[in-house]
Amino acid sequence: MAEKKKMLKVTYVRSAIGYNKKQAKILEALGLTKLNQTKLLPDNASIRGSLFHVKHLVVVEEV
Repeated sequence: MAEKKKMLKVTYVRSAIGYNKKQAKILEALGLTKLNQTKLLPDNASIRGSLFHVKHLVVVEEV
């Protein structure tokens, strides 16, 4: 039986205004453009690295 791919449920909960502009670009690259927006993203090293830089702006749950 094939294993399910792990996913991360990422919710944008805090505005990037007042923070480094690079963090706003990271959010945009992840597909998060509006507050309280939720995305399902694959659980891999590049996504986790991006989320590490904006961990104070998002809530992450494993699905």
